[in-house]
Amino acid sequence: MKKRILGQNGLEVSAIGLGCMGMSHGYTPIPEKKEMIELIAKAVDLGVTFFDTAEVYGPFINEDLVGEALAPFKGRVQIATKFGIDIIDGKQVVGSKPETIRKSVEGSLKRLRVETIDLYYQHRVDPDTPIEDVAGTVKELIGEGKVRHFGLSEAGIKTIRRAHAVQPVAAVQNEYSLFWRKPEQELLPVLEELGIGLVPFSPLGKGFLTGRFDGKSKFDASDFRSILPRFTPQALEANQELVGLVKALAERKNATPAQVALAWLLAQKSWIVPIPGTTKAERLKENLGAALITFSDEELAEINAATAKIELTGDRYPEEIEKRTGL
Repeated sequence: MKKRILGQNGLEVSAIGLGCMGMSHGYTPIPEKKEMIELIAKAVDLGVTFFDTAEVYGPFINEDLVGEALAPFKGRVQIATKFGIDIIDGKQVVGSKPETIRKSVEGSLKRLRVETIDLYYQHRVDPDTPIEDVAGTVKELIGEGKVRHFGLSEAGIKTIRRAHAVQPVAAVQNEYSLFWRKPEQELLPVLEELGIGLVPFSPLGKGFLTGRFDGKSKFDASDFRSILPRFTPQALEANQELVGLVKALAERKNATPAQVALAWLLAQKSWIVPIPGTTKAERLKENLGAALITFSDEELAEINAATAKIELTGDRYPEEIEKRTGL
């Protein structure tokens, strides 16, 4: 597995990471913990060094899982986790006061079984806490040896600039894929200017780009996709043209749709590191095979021209969730 650098301070990670959220949170069915520990070990064997989790996944149980699974591989892997979202009365509430961050980091260190967190993201911007206070607190944690690198998730460009001025940001985690290309408008140019890496979550469009879903697909109420406008039967059916394009590209490349979607992301910038999630060993191996696929400039231009003609249906998130992003 090739390596890539996130940020200007040299956070070196595998070109494709592993998003671990779905191993215990967000999607159904939830697999057995033992199976997921084995899957994470398999990922290490296949060259993955970058693993993504968060305090709120579960909450807490995903960090426990990742910590237990990666304990035998200390020194060989990098773990990213997140602070800044709490569950109160069953609802997610953002909060990043300095004392909250300090409480969170101690819990994450214990659950992850590490002395230092490699990449510590603010999960969502807290409008009630100045980002300078957040960045300053993480800067202190870096000085204390509890954190190595600072990250932001789904933050707006003004927030990124202000945070970066206090403590260099190594990576911004944001949704980005052929199914969601809004980051190209403003985010990517700013990240390139500042020397910040991008870690796309949902690089396969929450599974849509693999071709698994159509207008007849159903999602259990415990599955996050059940509340997403882009995953209504009408939207799934209306957006099949994009799936058809990805499948056609896959046939040309003698690859799978998932591999093509991931390889396209890798081809956009050398500082982009997608973190597809999976709970199946065969899918893990398939996803990592994307690192071997390349596109010429002509092929990328052709893809852009083709996708520009496709008008996608449905918002990414419900309004109450979307309004918490891009602050």
